[in-house]
Amino acid sequence: MILGLDVSTSITGASIIDKYGDLIYCQAWRTDKKGLSFYQKLDIIKENVLFIRAQYPIEMVYVEEPLGMFASGRSSAQIISKVQRFNGATCWILSQAFKLEPKYINTFTARKKCGISVKRGQNSKEIVLKNILENYKNFKAEYTKKGNPVKGTYDRADSVVVAKAGHYLSEEGKQHTCYNKDLNK
Repeated sequence: MILGLDVSTSITGASIIDKYGDLIYCQAWRTDKKGLSFYQKLDIIKENVLFIRAQYPIEMVYVEEPLGMFASGRSSAQIISKVQRFNGATCWILSQAFKLEPKYINTFTARKKCGISVKRGQNSKEIVLKNILENYKNFKAEYTKKGNPVKGTYDRADSVVVAKAGHYLSEEGKQHTCYNKDLNK
């Protein structure tokens, strides 16, 4: 089973894809409660990771690469630093819990592996959510009275993309391994 995470200091999306490529777990871990310290947020992540470890035999973990550059008018160096520290600490929790190293996957690579194309000017979050709703019948989205997805929906959808891309990558790796073994005969 493959665990995919979209890590954030406010809401972390987490999804599990089984060996058949089916979505079997999809949650938003909320760490956006007012007054929580950096380490209290990590405690919430750790609690959820330990729950998953107790329930599912995770073989691989994929994490969306943390934001690495300034988004014009949206990200300061301080925010980027905090996100990267949180992502790194989360990956350490994952490595300790599952005794394996999480693999980073770029957002664009993950979407491409899942056949999701976002054209310039389009809202990537909406396109990803639409794709997930069309392809995963057990993915449920709730909406506010104004018709917007509730908090955490986009994070959950992003985590499905990360997990599914990880599944595709692991399947490709198995094919390459089998092919290489045949060459050694």
